[in-house]
Amino acid sequence: MVLPPVMWQSSGRIKRNGGSMAKLALYVGNKNYSSWSLRPWLALEGCGIPFEDVVIPFDFPAGNPKFREISPTGRVPVLHHGEIRVWESLAIIEYVAELYPQAGIWPENREDRARARSYSMEMLAGFRALRGACPMNIRRPVKAIALPDGVMDDVARIETIWREAIARSGGPFLFGRFTAADAMFAPVVNRLEVYELTTDPGTLAYMEAVKAHPAFRKWEEAARAEPWIVPEDEA
Repeated sequence: MVLPPVMWQSSGRIKRNGGSMAKLALYVGNKNYSSWSLRPWLALEGCGIPFEDVVIPFDFPAGNPKFREISPTGRVPVLHHGEIRVWESLAIIEYVAELYPQAGIWPENREDRARARSYSMEMLAGFRALRGACPMNIRRPVKAIALPDGVMDDVARIETIWREAIARSGGPFLFGRFTAADAMFAPVVNRLEVYELTTDPGTLAYMEAVKAHPAFRKWEEAARAEPWIVPEDEA
């Protein structure tokens, strides 16, 4: 029997159908800065997936050498599941979605799943101007900066995605309840806030919904408690 998907309000953990399994360990970088680590972490935490949270800070000039010990790319995030290694944020999300089909990591409706995956891939491959000029920084005071060409074009496209998705679903998240698509865009929520990149009421309402999510608040609390400062990410 397939269990119903878990709503984001649930604070409990779910078990994989079919019995025991090797423990999942998700290795992430600094929670203040590591946008790609945030994405799978938030998808797992927000959907009630049990996992071990392991932080390895990138506090060395050329990257932490420990990354090479745990990741074939020498980067985070990476998921360990027994002998299996899964790297890259979206690949981790898809792998765990297969392990926990009852968790509702993706929307139930096939058309919605297609849209959610398309949006997520667009986030994965695009918006380079925004990502390059405005690094994710949870602790950063809210303050605008001078922006290079292309940043506001990226913001406009992101706002269009959010507006269209919420118009279809009714909100408060992109597909009604929290899914992996929201996790994929969560670092952008931080960027739009701390660099003062939007005043649109609909965008701000969606951002508030994401920031109020218990999983996002848990990540934010941990990020603010970190001692590490990475100068190149302090735009």
